[in-house]
Amino acid sequence: MEKTKRKLRLWQRILIIALAVIVAFVACAAIAVGCVWGNEISGVMSFEKLRDRDDAHLDGAVYRMDVKGGFYFDEYLGQGGAKSDSELIAFITDHITKGLIDMTIEESEIGCASFTARTEDGDRLFARNYDFAKTNTCLVFTDPGGGRHASVSTVDLQFIGMDPEKDVESLMDKITCLAAPYAPLDGMNDAGVACGIYMTYQGETTVPTDQNTDKPDLTSTTMLRLILDYADSAEEAVELISRYDLHDSAQTSYHYMVADSTGKSAVLEWVNGTDATDNDGSQRQLVVTWNDADDSIGEEEAQADGYQWVTNFILQPGYYENDIMKAGLDRYDRMWERLSAKDGIVKDETEAMGILGEIGRRTWDNDDGNGCTVHSAVYNLTDKTVLWVPNEHYDDPSAQFRFSL
Repeated sequence: MEKTKRKLRLWQRILIIALAVIVAFVACAAIAVGCVWGNEISGVMSFEKLRDRDDAHLDGAVYRMDVKGGFYFDEYLGQGGAKSDSELIAFITDHITKGLIDMTIEESEIGCASFTARTEDGDRLFARNYDFAKTNTCLVFTDPGGGRHASVSTVDLQFIGMDPEKDVESLMDKITCLAAPYAPLDGMNDAGVACGIYMTYQGETTVPTDQNTDKPDLTSTTMLRLILDYADSAEEAVELISRYDLHDSAQTSYHYMVADSTGKSAVLEWVNGTDATDNDGSQRQLVVTWNDADDSIGEEEAQADGYQWVTNFILQPGYYENDIMKAGLDRYDRMWERLSAKDGIVKDETEAMGILGEIGRRTWDNDDGNGCTVHSAVYNLTDKTVLWVPNEHYDDPSAQFRFSL
C-alpha cells in the first residue's frame, strides 16, 4: 500500500513538473510573440468598422485602425527607401507581415481636388476630395514617438489588396491592413501639417515620375508618410522631400499639395518639358509653387496669396497646348469662384465641406470615369481636428465623423 502511495506521489510530481514546463513554454512563446508581433497585434485588435457598405450607393465600408509603434518606417528610410512598388511590397512583407502574407499595390486613375482656406475665426483649413470608385477606406491613426509626429490619414484599402466588393473581415486581411501607414492619400500631423496626392496624367501615355540620381528613394505614398511623420511646417516638408528621388506608384503620374497652420501651402510637381515631350520620368525635376509666390501661374492665382487649390493638371505655364488637355479644369475653376468670392475665407469646416460637395462626382458633370467621391476631408490645421465624410453623405449626420489629434 505504501509503495503504491509513493508511486502515486511520484507521478503527481512528474505531472506538476510537466505542467510547469508547459506553462513556462507557453509563457515564453507568448512573450516571444509579444516581442515580435506586439505592435502588430495591437493594430489588428484596434481595427474596427465605422460605417457599413452600401452597394446601391457605391459605398464601400469605412474602418479605423490605431497603429502602435514605428511600423519600421525608420528602417525603411535607413535602407534608402524603395525605387518601386515591388521593392516597397518586399519591405512591408518582410518587416510587418514577417513574410507570411503576400501583398499587392493596385493601379488606378483617380481624379481629386484640394484647397486651403481660412475660417472667419482665423483657423487654417486643408480640404480634400478623393474621387475614384467604390472601395473600402480606413482612417489610420499613428503615434510612433521617437521624434516623429502623431497623425491621421486616409487609406484606400484597395491599394493594398483588399477586395472593394467585400468587407474586411478575416484575420489575414486585417494583418494585411497593417501596411496601411505606407499608403496615405491625404492626412494631417500634430504639428498642423497636411498633405494630399492627386493624379496628373502627364506625358502622352501618363508616364510616372521615376527619378534616378544618387539620392535615396521614395514612392508616392511613402513621400506623404515622410511628411506626416517628420515635417514641422510646409517649408520643412519641401526641404525633406527634396532630399529624395521620387518614383510614382501604380504606373501613374501625380502631383502633391502640402500646407501648414501658418497659412503657407505649396503644390509640388515633377516636370520636364511640356505634356507632349514629358515622356521620360527619369528626367523630371521638382518644381514648387507656393501660394504666395505663384504670379507666374496666372492672374487668379496671383490674387490668392492666402489660399491655394489644385485638381488633376500640371500648373506650370505652357505645359499644355490648350485648356482642353487640363484634367479637372472645370472643378479647379469652380473652387476659384467659391474661394475668391470672400478672399479665401469660409465660415467654418462645414462651409468648406460644402464646397467639396459642390464638386463631388455624383453631382458634378462626370466625364473622367470616376464614379464617386470616396471621401471628403476638411483638416483644421490650427485645432488639429478633421471633419470627414464618406461617399458624399454630406447631409447625413451619422456619416459626419470628427476626430482630433
